[in-house]
Amino acid sequence: MNAQTLLRARMATQQLSRRGFSTTRPRLDLFSPYHYPEGPRSNLPFNPKTRFFYVRYWLFMATGFGVPFGMAVWHTYKA
Repeated sequence: MNAQTLLRARMATQQLSRRGFSTTRPRLDLFSPYHYPEGPRSNLPFNPKTRFFYVRYWLFMATGFGVPFGMAVWHTYKA
């Protein structure tokens, strides 16, 4: 039983070493098109840390949710 465990452990380390994981240093050049800012909230098109963000967020969501229903009502009752 110990021999099997050792064999499995040896095979697992060999498989991991063959997978070729690599890490590269991020390119922090100022004009490099290949590196973007990293970290939380860096890929959002808005800033959730501003004052009254939650009000603008819920107004935007309510507008996007309400427009189709408003259009349906308008088309239902137009002459």
